[in-house]
Amino acid sequence: MIRRKPEREEISGCCRWCRQQRFQQTGGAMDIKKEAILKAAGDLTENYHREELFMPKNGRSLPNRAVIIDLVRDLRAVIFPGYFGEDTAARIFPEQFTAYLLNDYYDRLKYQVEIAFLYADQQLQKEEAEKKAEEICSSFFRKLPEVQRRLLKDVQAGFDGDPAAKSKEEIISSYPGLFAIYVYRLAHILYLDKVPYIPRIMTEYAHGRTGIDINPGAEIGDYFFIDHGTGVVIGETTEIGNNVKLYQGVTLGALSTRQGQQLADVKRHPTIRDNVTIYSNSTVLGGETVIGENTIIGGNTFITSSIPANTKVSAKSPELVIKQPKNTVSQAAVWDWEN
Repeated sequence: MIRRKPEREEISGCCRWCRQQRFQQTGGAMDIKKEAILKAAGDLTENYHREELFMPKNGRSLPNRAVIIDLVRDLRAVIFPGYFGEDTAARIFPEQFTAYLLNDYYDRLKYQVEIAFLYADQQLQKEEAEKKAEEICSSFFRKLPEVQRRLLKDVQAGFDGDPAAKSKEEIISSYPGLFAIYVYRLAHILYLDKVPYIPRIMTEYAHGRTGIDINPGAEIGDYFFIDHGTGVVIGETTEIGNNVKLYQGVTLGALSTRQGQQLADVKRHPTIRDNVTIYSNSTVLGGETVIGENTIIGGNTFITSSIPANTKVSAKSPELVIKQPKNTVSQAAVWDWEN
């Protein structure tokens, strides 16, 4: 007896038999998928209940990271008008337009500060958190003109110290070092007011965007410039004077963090006095380490003790080995070390 193939029913380009086979195969796959998802969801939920770090506490939530990052971006239009956003009203009515923007930014920041305090202190009442947030935001916005003046000094330092800079406008609109400093100067105000979470969210956003890690607790003076910037690390208790310039890969760090939280209130990072330049890939460690004023630290140095003022420090260059090729190097063998 000859078995006939199923008749084709051209429905959506497929015969009935094909659709039945596909349904059975998909059904099996769906069972596997469903089982995996339900198992993962159950196990994750157990972890949620077991670990106090997960899920909002008592209905309270952490500050919204996306909102904070948006505030960092938006405030640039006020600090550097004409560079990060264009609005005709800003040119015609600058004071009124600035006030309009600040009113919005104030409310957004106040709410995030409030919920940060409520989450950090589960015993804190909402009315008290609102009052603290109001005081902190009022102080923060009153300080914005001073932040702007200090950032203009940082721009000047960048222009004076970088022969590749064609204009100050170029520095404001494109230099990652200035962006990291801008975010730090905002975050530092909130850090001093002991606002939880938000200052570090700000500076870690800049860190991820630029590769420059400035802890909001660091104390940094005027005319500060970071050239190139990638890999720069400035620790929480670092103190930096005026007219200091850092190059890429510089670390101002701690000698040891083995004691962890026991060192939280201890000065762990170095002090850099006025008019100091630290070149690329240099490391300066320790809370008792002081780099005196008018000092130049050469590249690839490792410093764990104080350096007196008016000093030049350099690492001894490693000996180079230059080999002459045995034969004439052909284009094909140009990368052959043994040639």
